[in-house]
Amino acid sequence: MASAELPPEWTATVDHVAITRLQARYADIITRRAWDELASVFVEDMPLRLDTGGDQVRELRGAAEIGGFIDAAVQRFSFFEFVPLNTHVELHPGGDGDRASARLWMCEVRCAADDTPDAGQWSTAFGLYRDDYVRLGDRWWFARRAYRSLARTSDGGTVLPFPDLP
Repeated sequence: MASAELPPEWTATVDHVAITRLQARYADIITRRAWDELASVFVEDMPLRLDTGGDQVRELRGAAEIGGFIDAAVQRFSFFEFVPLNTHVELHPGGDGDRASARLWMCEVRCAADDTPDAGQWSTAFGLYRDDYVRLGDRWWFARRAYRSLARTSDGGTVLPFPDLP
C-alpha cells in the first residue's frame, strides 16, 4: 500500500516517525562532527537563527556556514555529544501535508580538551530548537531552524529567560 493510500492516522504516524528520524540523524551528524553530511538534512540555504543568550543573535545560512560555525564552537571539546531530550511535532499546519514544525528540546554533554584552560572539565548546555520542515519528494528536510540556549552548567551555572511558547 503506497503512503497516499494509507488511512490519515497512519500517514500522520509515518510522517511523525520520519521527522523524528531526521532529528536523530542531525544529532548523529553533530556528535560525529560530520559537517559535510549536513547538506543531506538541510534544504539548500536553510536559515538558522542562533540565540545563545548573549547580546548578539546570529543568522546563519546553509549547511557549509552552519557546519563551519558549529565546528569552530566544538573544537575546544575532547568529548561532545548532542542529545535530543524531547520533541513535539506539529504535522501539516494549515492542512499542508508537506509541511511540519517542531520543538526539539536538547542538551550538549561536553568535556573541555586538554589544550584548553578548562581541560578535563565537564559541562552541559540545554537548548530549544524551533524547526520548520518540508517534504521534498519522498522525504522530510529541515527548512528553517531557530535555536535558543536555556541553561549552561559551565561558569557556575547559568539559567536564561525561558522563551515565550504557544
